[in-house]
Formats: sequence, C-alpha cells, structure tokens
Amino acid sequence: MEESIETFGDINLTLGMLNKEDNISKEDIYCHLTTIVQNTEILDDAIVQRLIYYASKDMRDSNVLREIRMLAGEVLVSLAAHDFNSVMYEVQSNFRILELPDEFVVLALAELATSYVSQSIPFMMMTLLTMQTMLRLAEEERMKEAFCIALEKFSKAIYKYVNHWKDFPYPRLDANRLSDKIFMLFRYIMEKWATLASPMHTLAIVKAHGPTVSLLLHREDLCEYALGQVPWLLNQYKDKEIDFHVTQSLRQILTAAVLYDIGLPKNLRRSIFFNLLHQVCRVPEPPIKENELEASSCFLILANSNPADLMEFFDEQIRSNNEAIRMGVLSLLRSTINADEPKLRDYMTSIERTVKVVMNDPSIKVRNSVLLLIQTMCEKSYIEAREGWPLIDYIFSQFAISSKNLEKLMKTNSHENEKGEKSVQETSLEVLKTLDPLVIGMPQVLWPRILTFVVPAEYTGTLAHLFNIIRILIMAEERKQLNAKESTALVISTGAVKLPTPQQLLARLLVISMLASLGELLGAGAIGLLKILPEIIHPKLVELWKTRIPELLQPLEGKNASIALWETMLLQLLKESLWKIGDTAWTIQLSWDFNHQMAGYTNTSTEKKFLWKALGITLAYCQDTGFVSSQLREFLIAPDPLGDQRQGITSILGYCAENHLDIVLKVLKTFQDREKFFVNRCKGLFSGKKNLSKTDIMVIYGAVALHAPKEQLLTRIDQDIVSQVLLLYNQCCQVLGMSVMNKDMDLQMSFTRSITEIGIAVQDAQEQGFRFSYKEVLLGYMLDFIRDEPLDSLATPVRWKALIAIRYLSKLKPQLSLKDNLHILEENIRRLLPLPPLEKLKNEGQTDKDKEHIKFLYERSIDSLGKLLKTMIWDNVPAEECQEMFNLLRMWLVSQKEWERERAFQITAKVLTNDVEAPENFKIGSLLGLLAPHSCDTLPTIRQAAASSAIGLFCIKGIHLEMERLQGMQEGLECDDVQVQIKISSKIAKIVSKFIPSEEVQMFLEETLDGLESLNPTCTKACGIWMIAALKEQGAALEEQLLEILNTIYHHMPVLRQKEESFQFILEAISQITSFHTDAVVANILQKPLPFDRDTKTLWKALAENPASSGKLLRALIDKLEKGLEDDIATMDAISVACAMHEVVSTGTPVSGLYPELFTILLKLVSCTLGQNMPTAALNWRRQVIKQGELQQVADPCRLSTITLKCVQAQAMREGLAKESDEGDNLWSLLSSPGTHHIGVCALARSMAVWQHGVILDIMDHLLLSLTSSSENYRITGTAFFAELMKEPILWKHGNLRDVLILMDQSAWDSNATLRQMAIRGLGNTALGAPHKVKKHKQIMLESIIRGLYHLARTEVVCESLKALKKILELLTDRDVSFYFKEIVLQTRTFFEDEQDDVRLTATCLFENLASLTGRRWKIFFAEEIKKSLISFLLHLWDPNPKIGAACRDVLIICIPFLGLQELYGILDHLLDGQDLPRARDFYRQLCVKLAKKNQEILWILHTHSFTFFSSNWEMIRSAAVKLTDAIVLNLTSQYVELLDKEQLTTRLQALRQDPCISVQRAAEAALQTLLRRCKEITICL
Repeated sequence: MEESIETFGDINLTLGMLNKEDNISKEDIYCHLTTIVQNTEILDDAIVQRLIYYASKDMRDSNVLREIRMLAGEVLVSLAAHDFNSVMYEVQSNFRILELPDEFVVLALAELATSYVSQSIPFMMMTLLTMQTMLRLAEEERMKEAFCIALEKFSKAIYKYVNHWKDFPYPRLDANRLSDKIFMLFRYIMEKWATLASPMHTLAIVKAHGPTVSLLLHREDLCEYALGQVPWLLNQYKDKEIDFHVTQSLRQILTAAVLYDIGLPKNLRRSIFFNLLHQVCRVPEPPIKENELEASSCFLILANSNPADLMEFFDEQIRSNNEAIRMGVLSLLRSTINADEPKLRDYMTSIERTVKVVMNDPSIKVRNSVLLLIQTMCEKSYIEAREGWPLIDYIFSQFAISSKNLEKLMKTNSHENEKGEKSVQETSLEVLKTLDPLVIGMPQVLWPRILTFVVPAEYTGTLAHLFNIIRILIMAEERKQLNAKESTALVISTGAVKLPTPQQLLARLLVISMLASLGELLGAGAIGLLKILPEIIHPKLVELWKTRIPELLQPLEGKNASIALWETMLLQLLKESLWKIGDTAWTIQLSWDFNHQMAGYTNTSTEKKFLWKALGITLAYCQDTGFVSSQLREFLIAPDPLGDQRQGITSILGYCAENHLDIVLKVLKTFQDREKFFVNRCKGLFSGKKNLSKTDIMVIYGAVALHAPKEQLLTRIDQDIVSQVLLLYNQCCQVLGMSVMNKDMDLQMSFTRSITEIGIAVQDAQEQGFRFSYKEVLLGYMLDFIRDEPLDSLATPVRWKALIAIRYLSKLKPQLSLKDNLHILEENIRRLLPLPPLEKLKNEGQTDKDKEHIKFLYERSIDSLGKLLKTMIWDNVPAEECQEMFNLLRMWLVSQKEWERERAFQITAKVLTNDVEAPENFKIGSLLGLLAPHSCDTLPTIRQAAASSAIGLFCIKGIHLEMERLQGMQEGLECDDVQVQIKISSKIAKIVSKFIPSEEVQMFLEETLDGLESLNPTCTKACGIWMIAALKEQGAALEEQLLEILNTIYHHMPVLRQKEESFQFILEAISQITSFHTDAVVANILQKPLPFDRDTKTLWKALAENPASSGKLLRALIDKLEKGLEDDIATMDAISVACAMHEVVSTGTPVSGLYPELFTILLKLVSCTLGQNMPTAALNWRRQVIKQGELQQVADPCRLSTITLKCVQAQAMREGLAKESDEGDNLWSLLSSPGTHHIGVCALARSMAVWQHGVILDIMDHLLLSLTSSSENYRITGTAFFAELMKEPILWKHGNLRDVLILMDQSAWDSNATLRQMAIRGLGNTALGAPHKVKKHKQIMLESIIRGLYHLARTEVVCESLKALKKILELLTDRDVSFYFKEIVLQTRTFFEDEQDDVRLTATCLFENLASLTGRRWKIFFAEEIKKSLISFLLHLWDPNPKIGAACRDVLIICIPFLGLQELYGILDHLLDGQDLPRARDFYRQLCVKLAKKNQEILWILHTHSFTFFSSNWEMIRSAAVKLTDAIVLNLTSQYVELLDKEQLTTRLQALRQDPCISVQRAAEAALQTLLRRCKEITICL
C-alpha cells in the first residue's frame, strides 16, 4: 500500500511537469512514465485519464519533437493495459472518416492491434472502414509508411484471430468481412503505391506483404490473387538492407501455405528455390547472417511440403561447378537433416548420391562442407549400409590428402593454403571424434572395413579417434553376444576391402603403444585396443593378455611410467606373446612387418627405436636359425633400410643375442673376415657411407654382451668379445702399421660405450670365483682418455663416458689397493674440478644449442664423478681408508673459487646419500663441522649440497632423522635472501645437533671455530649458529670436555675479536656455557656504571639471547626494579635495572607473560624520574669514556626510562599485546617532558590493545595504586591513563572501574590543574564507556565538571569541562539537569568569544545540546539567552575556523524556534550553502528584512550588542559585524532609528574606515552611507 501511494505521488509530480515547454525534460518524463506504467499493476482511474490526455496531446502535437511524440505514443499504448476502452476511444476520436489523421495516431492504432489483439478485434471493422477512406488522401511518404505499418499489424492481429478464434472470450465474428477489407486495402497499396514507392516506403510494403498475403491465403476466393503477389515480393531482392525483410515475409507466406495446405505452382516454387538459394550463396558479398537463417527456415518449410522437388533442385544445382552454390546446397542439406524432418528420410539414398557428386571437388571450402554434412548424416543415421562406406572413406582420405598437401605447402611457404588445409584436417578429426559407431546402420558400414585405416602411416593422425571407434564397436559386440536373443552387430559387410593381417595389427599397435610413456592418449588407446583384440591377433593370446595387459596398464594409472620402463614392459609382453604362439612362420611374418614399418618413422623417434628392439626380440624368438642368420647378415651388409645404421643394427643384434648368442657372434666374426678381404687396410676396414665401420662393430659387441644370457657370457667374454673390441680399437689407432693415439671422438666414445656395457654385463653375471683379466688394462685406457682432455674446455662427452666406465670396472674383481684407488680418484678429481666456471665453458659454444650441450656434459660429468667416488669409498672399504678418500675433497671444499667449491659439494652430496652405510668406526664430527656451515654459502647449489651432505652424514651412520622436514628445509635454501638461509641452516642445526656423538663434539667445535676465522661472512655466521646449536643440545653432556672446549674458544678469541660478527658468536657460546650460573653473572654486570658501555650491553644481549636464562633474567630484573621504587622514588640502581631491561628486551625477548608488571613498573619509573638529572659522579666518570654529544643524549634519567618503556612497547606490539600509537614516535617525547607528560600517557593508554582483556585488566590492577600515590607526578600519570580507559565499554564490563570513578571525582577538585583536567576527561569518557554510571552518579559528576568551568586561569581545564559536559548531557533528560541548567547556560555563553578555537567550538556545540534540555521551566530563560547570544552565532558564521561556522549554523537552526522566527530557515539554507564572505552582506540584509517584519526588538538587541565586535581580533568577524550593523540600520523603523546613538555609531564606523583590512574599510564606508541615508529619510541631521 505504501509503495502504491509513493507511486501515485511520483506520477502526480511528473504530470505537473508535463505543462512545461522543455522538450528535453519531456523526453525524460515520458521515459520515466513508460517504466512506471509498465511495471505498476494498478493505477488510479483519475491518473490514467490525465495520462491519456497528456500523452495523446503531445503525440498529436506537430510542434513537439518526433522522438517525444513516439515516446508519448508508447505511454498511450502502455496505458491500454489499465483502461483499454478509454485509450481506444481517445485514438478513435482522432481517426475520423475522410480526414487524414496524424501519423502517430495510425501508429498507435497499429500498436494497439498487436499488443491487445483480443480487445482490438471488435473495433477492427470500424478501423478498417475508416482507414479505407483515408488511403487516397495520403500523399506524404511518412503517412504512406504509417498506413503500411498499420496494414501489417492489422493483418497479424486478424491472422491470429482466424487461427485461434476459440481462445477469444466473445462469440465468433465474421473473419471474412475483415479479410475483405484487408484485401481492398492491400490491393489499393499494391496497385497505386508499390510501383512508385521510395526505398523506405518499399520496405514498409515488404514488411506488410507477408502478413497480409498469409491472411488472404485462408480464403479460397482470394488465394490465387494472394499467390499472384509473391513474384512482386521476390523481385524486391535487390538490396542487402531489405533482403532480410523480403525473406521474412516469404517465410510467413510459406508457413501459411503449409498451414492451409495450399500447393504452390511449380514455376513459383522454382522461382522461390532459386531466389532463396541466391540468398544463401551470395557472391561476392557474403549473406547477412539473419537473412541466411531466414532463408534456411524457408528451405525447412519447403522440405516438409515438397521434399521431392527440393531434392531434385539440390541435385541439379550441386552438379554445377560453382563453389558458392555447392557450399550453399551442402549447408542447406546439413541444416535440413539436422531438423529431423520425417519426410526427408525417404530420400536418404538421394542425399548420399548428391554428396558423392562433389567428393572429387578440390576446393577446401567444399571439402570442409562435405565433411560437416557427413558428420551430420552420421549423427542422424542418414547413412545406409550399401552406399555409406564411401562417405566414411572420404573422411580418412581427406585427412591423408590434407596432410600430404601440408607437407608440400610448408616447403613453398603458402600460408593461406596452409591455413585451409589445416582446417580440412581439423574438420576431419572433429568428424571422427563425434562419430557414434553405434547409431542405426553404422556398425554394418564400419566393420570390419574400419580396420584398413589402422596400419597405413598416412592415417596416423586419426588413430586416437579410430581406436575409440573400434573399441566401441567391439565392446558393443561383446555385450550383444552376452544376450543370446540379440543378433550380432559386427557382420562382415559386402565390398572388396583388403584387411590388415594380424601381424600387421600387432606390429602397428605395439609401436603406437610406446607413445603412452610420453603421456599421449593415443598410446593408451593402442594398448587398450590390444586388450580387446587378442582373438583377432591370435587365439592363443587370449588367456595371456587377459592377465598381462591389465598389469601393463597399472603404471599408466599414476601417469609416471618412464620411457625405459614402459618400453621394457612392452618388449616383455612381445616376448611372452611370441613364446606363447610358438609359430615360426607367424613369427617370421611379424619380423617382416616390423621391418616394413621402419620407413614410416624418423630415426630419432621413440617409435623407431622401439621398432629396432622389437625386431631384434622377434628374431630372438624365431626358431628358424637359418632365417635369423640370413636376416642378420643382410642387416650387416645393407643396413640402410634400418635408418640409423649404428643404433638400428646394434639394437637388433643386441636383443637377438638374448636367445641366439652363438649365431650373433658367428655372424659378426664372419662379417669381419669378409670385410677384411675386400677393403684396403690402410683406409680402415669399413670405410664408405653405406657400410658399417669398426667403431660400429665395437658398439655392437658391447650391446651383445649386455643382452647375452648370463650363463653363457662369462665363458666367452674375454676371448670372443673383449679381445675383439680391443683388436678393433687398436686397429683404428694404427697408421701404416704403427700405433698412434687416435683423437677421433667417435672412436673414443664407441670404445668407452662398449667397455661400459661389457662392465655392466660382467658385473650382473659375476660369480664368486670369476676374475676379470682385462680390468687394469681397460682402466688404463679410460684414465688415458681423461688425462688427454683439456683443462680449459668441455666440448666432448669423453670425460663423462670414461668416468661411467671406470665406475663399473672398479666394481669388478680383483679389488684394487688403497694406493690405486686414491690414484684413480685424484686423477679424476684433478681433471674435472679445476675446469673454468660453467658460464665461461658455455661461452665457447657458438650457438644456443652448443651452450646447452656443454651444460649437459658438465652436469653429467659431475654426476658421474660423484657416483664414482660413492662407489669406491663405500665398497667394502675400512673407515680409515674412507677418511683418506674424503681428504682428497677437503682442499676443494674450502677453495676460494666458488665454482670449485660448488663442484666439490655436489660430488660430496652424491657420496653421502642415505642409501649407503658407513663403516662402524667412521667419524662424522670433523666432517660435519667442515660441511654444515656451507649451507649458507654464496651459491644455492652449494647451500643445498652442503645441507644434503650434513644430513647424509647422520644417515650413513644409521641415525634416523626427520627426513621429510629436513628435505623441505633444504629446498628453502634456494632462496637468495641471506636471512632466510641463516634461518633454515639454524633449524637444520637444531634438529641434527642432538645426534652428534658426544665424544665427537670437541672435533666438531674445532672445525667450526676454524671456519669462523677463514670462511666468508655468511658461512662464518653459519659456523657460529651450528656451534651454538651444538652447545644448546649437548651442553648438559659436556662436563668432562668443558675445560677443553673453553680453552679452544679462548684460543680463537684473539683472532676473532677483530671480526665483530664472529666475536658475537664467541660471546653467545660463552652465554650458553654460563647459562647454568645466571644469578652471579647478572649481579656482576649490574655494578657497571651508567650509561652502559658497548661491551656491557653486549654481555646483556648475550645473556638475553640465551633461551636457558632469558626468562629468569627478565623476572629477576623486574623484582629488583620493584624494590628500587617501593617509596615511589627512583634511585640510580633502579635506572641501571631499566637500562639492563632495555638491552634484554631489545634482543626480542618475549614479554607476554610479564608484560603487565613490566609496563606498569616502567611507567612508574618514567613518572618518578620526570625532571631528574643524572648524579654528578656518574656524569664525571662518563666524560672520560664517551663523546660529549653522546653524553647529552643519554644523561636524562627520565629519557633512559622512557627508552626502555618504548622498547617494551615495541616488543608488545610485535606480540599483539599493544598497537601503534596515534602519536607515532612523538609519543615518547611527550611522555618524557614534564609539561606534556599527561598527553603522552593518554596517547600511550590509547595504544593499549583492548581486545587483550586479561592483559589490560592486570595493568589496571597494578596501576590502581597510582591514583592515591604520594607522588603528584605518579597520580597524574595514573589519572591520565585511566581517563582514556574510561571510554572502553568492555573494560567497564570486565574491570572494576567504579572505584576509579570515585577517585576521578575526587581528583576533579584537586589544586593541580593538570590532574583536574585528566580527572574531568575521565568523567566525560565515562559517558562513552558506561552510560548507566552517568545516570546513576549524575549529580556528583555534574558538580565536579561544572566546577571546572570556573577555572578560568587554565583554558585546557575549561575546554575539557565543556567537552565532558557535552558527552554527559547527551545521556541526560531535562529533569536530570534542571537544577544545573541555568548555571551551565550562563557559563557556556562566556566562552563564545574565547581566543581558543577548541573552546569556542565546544561551547557552541554544547549550547546546541542545551536546547534540547530546556523543558518548560527554562524555555523562556533560554530564549532570552539566545537573544543575547544571537549576535555571536550570526557573526561567527564567518569564523576563521570553518568548523565553528558550521556549528553556528547548526545552533541557529536549533535555536530559531525559541524566538518564533521559523521564517529564517529558508534564508539560512539558501544563503549559507557556500559560506562565502562576499555573500555575508546579502545574508544579513535578508535576515534583517525578515526580522524587521517579525520582531524589531531583536534587531535592536543585535544592534546594541554589535559594538563589542567592532574591536574583534579577527578581521572576518569585524567585517561581519559592520555588515550586520549596516543591515540593521537599513531595516530599523523610524522609531528605533531615532533611538540610535548616532554620534557613537558614526565615530566607531569612522574609526573602522582606517582598519588595516580592506574588507572592513569597505563595509564601514557602506554602513556610514546607509546611516546617512536613513537619517535623511527621517529628516534628522547628524
């Protein structure tokens, strides 16, 4: 109800504005009215009638803007929802026979007809008859367009009635009469207007054409005429702007023809076909999207009514070579099929044949369109088993054709064609992706012919979708076979198709399965397909694959299968499958198929590498040894078909050796002998690009050894393998029969690879008594390779590969001596660690690829050296020998070159891993002291390696650590922030130090103390941290070693004293050791003179940072300070304790548990030391040791105490016990100064964290005694502190502030002004914190505060009292303050002119509050006081302080009703909105005009009080006073003018003409002129 009233009021207000002539505002008004009318359900009848009147008037007013007239018509039509008859009456009254109406009247009738069809139909006959008489009168284009629009809307309304008359709420009308009138109107327009119409007029006729013809089609007698008008409509296809509306009208006509079952003449149908197809296939301009959609809708209608003719038309058109027409027909066919038109299914074969017509079209666009059409046909089951296969084949062939074309285009850089071919490729894949192989008829089309696309390489890109289709088909067949009632879906369909053999399928699917290890879904799809195809591959594989393939798929579930692991598993599956089949002929055929697929992949591809190995395994499991021998010989003689000769033949022969070692070795020996006969010895045995070289044969021998059966290897390793490798290598090193050092890197790498693989094979097959006779010889070769590598570059992988070979050779028996081991390790370390930095090595590379290769070699070389050291150190070596080998790295671990340190630590980290076990007597203390500090080294790699090494030391000793936590910390050492590094290193030290064997702590400390002297700054800091951590954890167990440890520390102190940071760690170490004797140390240090020197402060900090003593330390200092302040008097001992506290707390010692005591005792100390000076003795002593400037800084005891309190507060803020002060750092200056101490205390109290209830309450309890202290300073401190807390409600709730309130009231009468001020502030703040207490104790509080108003000597007390009164009076009623009201008012008035802005502002605001407390008793009194104060309020509107001006305005608004001057409200609101001084004259004159009419007495009172303001200290007030006098004189009656003391007034104004302020001078001059003029008016002479 309230909303309706508000809406009506809004409409009435809006209607009142419609009479204005402002067109712009009318536009906004009508927009607003439209929204209201359309969104309001019920409107008052009177409002509706008024709205109809105004809207109709403006709609018909030709002088009104057209836009406004349209909006007015919209409002009028909207009003029909509330009162249709009135609106229709209004419109019809302006729509008269034989009179040309206004254009907008016609449009309004048209809108009414479509918006309100049911109500409009009864008026339609009258409307049409009237309109028929008007057509011949229309001459203007706009009028004709309006009639056409009306015809369109009327036809739509009647058409709706004709087809849905049963839904209308009145008896059926004769629709033929209505359509007769429509026919006559339409015929007139088509005959008279259509031929000569302008484009805009033609558009209106076209829009009306469709609805009108659609209506006439329901009449048999008018049907022929209506269809005869369609050609005219088709002829309007000329302009893109009108084409859409033509098509839209045509769609309406076709829809009506279907509805009334009217057959279109054949010629008309073909004309419609051609025109609509032209709209879809427009060239060169593409069709407008909306028009194309409309045309498509028309074709859908035609497909329903004339499918045969339409398909015939499509077939005829698609046979043309026009690309646009073909695309259009294909697009229309697609949309028609998508519409699921039932009649179209009878023409399924025709559609397939139509598609086949364009299958050879090379156009990219046509190919894409055909693919999309096939996709739709597949989705909608429009493919038959007999005709459908070519369509499926087309999808795959288009993919293959586009792939081949793309290869050609990439060579010619034809980007446009490349983009098109890519689109064909993508569309082909999308069609396959969405293809549902189980739709009706599709299984018969696809199976088994779909298998033909699996093997050919050109279809590789489609395999992912192809596999999915095959999988769905087979799984569906399996489901159907489970139900005997259902027939099988996968029958062999007709047609000659060459299907792949089982071997081809197996070979292809195994190779593709390799891609699963790369995370490609295609690989997973291939292995999944294998799982369901065992019967097709071979019947014997069904049971095997049922168990093996699910096991094979398990690594893929976690998506973490490595390539090597996955390849091994696939090869194992192949081995087991071949063994299970056991068919030699089948296996031979599989080997041929593997071989045939070689050409389909690049040499570097994963698939090609797998093919080599799979072919080798297939030969290994072939039982026909003759076939295997012939194949191996063929590969050796002509390896080119394999691609990469070396890799291919090595893999094949290596894997073949698993079952045919004798055959492989025999074939290799025969091949060597054969090649030796034919090739010239001086040029090498195997020169030529197509033949295998000696280096290739060496590599093959290594692979053969690696894969040979273990039981056969050891008997043949020396004679048939190693000897042959050495023979081949030595032959390669001969030139003219002489042995030389061959620098051929390929030769060295091949030889090293072969030796490495031989070492691995022998190690795996090694038996108890076997001794490898070639061990030392081969180690010598490898060491020679490493020695020959340059020390300034790293261009070859020889070092890396040689280190790997040495590692495997070193494991073989016989075992080497310690000397030999040390020699081998030292040689390798000396040839790798001194290399230049990595960046410098990388700069030798010319390209980015070269640089990446160098980096790769560097990383692999370091890794191999680490693994070599790890193998040789821990391989059954005694503890002493392990230490000897570790000592080889010591000099490199502390190298001055960080890149050498980096390498040494990386190697050490690899040696000290948790998978090894150290000998029983292996000592870790010294190594830990050496390694751990480098966890803060300069490089992140060194830091991580050092941490890893330190942790590894404990692991190799079998000590169990929190590995996950430590590894997380270790990763954090990557951060470059030194502080983060130190923090993490410290955490690690805390964790592991407790596990250092106690007997090795001494060795650990010696190593760390050495590090403090020699390492870089961050490592030095880490040394100290680790040393302290060890002392903390092991301190209790060091009693026996304590003396030695202290002696060691003292031994290093002379050197470390020169390094400040290192010396600090020495101090901390001593602090840890002395943590068991805290009391004596504290007592001794407190005897030091003040201020403390640097060393004394250092000792305090060292003790404070010791966790074992810091808690006890702070407690002891608090107790000593409390004793020193027992009599509220501060002694020097107390100040010494405070300084000690400062040093302790400044280290970050937590204060949370002791904060209340610490805060209150220090605040008491600050209070008690206010104004004190340092004793002379202390000052004299300090002059000798510190500079004069520093003496002046610290000589004030109060300042020293304040600094300590500041330090405590800072720590409290860090711990969330306090917050930042609103005074910032100025707080402490205020606090330490006697004159501002109370202000600082208030700011300090505001910084308390009131949410910490317990802390604040404890502070209040400790500080309560301050309110009754004998020390006046301390009482002020406590009162100021509590004054601020009184405004916190939560403290009133939880704390006992009632006693504080009583003490505050007593202090409000104290003789000390500062104490009184703070007490009054506390009383005022009580109103904020405990309003109920104010009401309860109002009498004593008011008396205490009012008393403060009389303390005129101290303005701050008065101001505080005024503020307190303002807060309290807001809570009281007039009865509560009645007794004190007069006194408060009178005292408040005395401060309106105070020089202090704060006092004036507070007094003014208080006076405003008093207005609400007058009650009946004091209303007259208050009105008199207002009269006396009015002059102040009026003048101070222009106070220099704008806040006071605003307050005066507010008080005037409140006080005016007391004088009965409510008329002044308008003046105040209108003239004071800007508060600009030049407007003061206008304000005062208007004010005085009102006063003169209302109350001359008040004018006279203002005049009598104005003189005192002529001498105001503020220029703006003097100026305002003169201007007010000017206005008063101007508006006084003659009677009052005669009473003026004109002489005195003239004298004062004359004096103000000499005022230094120009504004005052001008105002005085104007006032004089006004006075003279008024005197003349009453004939009085001055």
